[in-house]
Amino acid sequence: MIQIEDKKFVPYLTSDEVQGIVSQMADQISADYEDKPLVLLGILNGSFMFLSDLVKKMTIDPEISFLKLASYEGSKSTGKVKDLIGLDEDLDQKHVLIIEDIVDTGNTLAHIISALENEGAESVKIATLFFKSKVYSKDIPVDYVGKAIPNDFVVGYGMDYNGHGRTLPDVYQQEG
Repeated sequence: MIQIEDKKFVPYLTSDEVQGIVSQMADQISADYEDKPLVLLGILNGSFMFLSDLVKKMTIDPEISFLKLASYEGSKSTGKVKDLIGLDEDLDQKHVLIIEDIVDTGNTLAHIISALENEGAESVKIATLFFKSKVYSKDIPVDYVGKAIPNDFVVGYGMDYNGHGRTLPDVYQQEG
């Protein structure tokens, strides 16, 4: 068990288990986008570790860009998404794969998809390391899912609680 600020977390996935999930996703994405112009659009801050490991395991050479948005305060989704750093890549005639650390309500994805509608992308798909299907409330398909998880708050491997816990190599879920 670990404690971050006022919350206690118990082990959920080891770094080896996470890397196994990432390897499987890298293989599938590489196969699906072989010989296609691909832009990976990492959603900061949470996806940085996942995206880094994912591209190291891929057999293709995609472009990489980042978008930073915010929808959390502490361990709860605010329900509102605000842009922090916008997209500055040319997406015309390219395939875009949005890289998320975790998808829960889908509010962030809906906001991103809306922002990308007029960018001229050939296709826009979504890859997430973790998916909380029980709270997902959108009709937007999530194309690549590393692991479906319960609606528990998790930290580690890029995901945080109030800015802490991102550097943990393992993933922990909130106790209780």
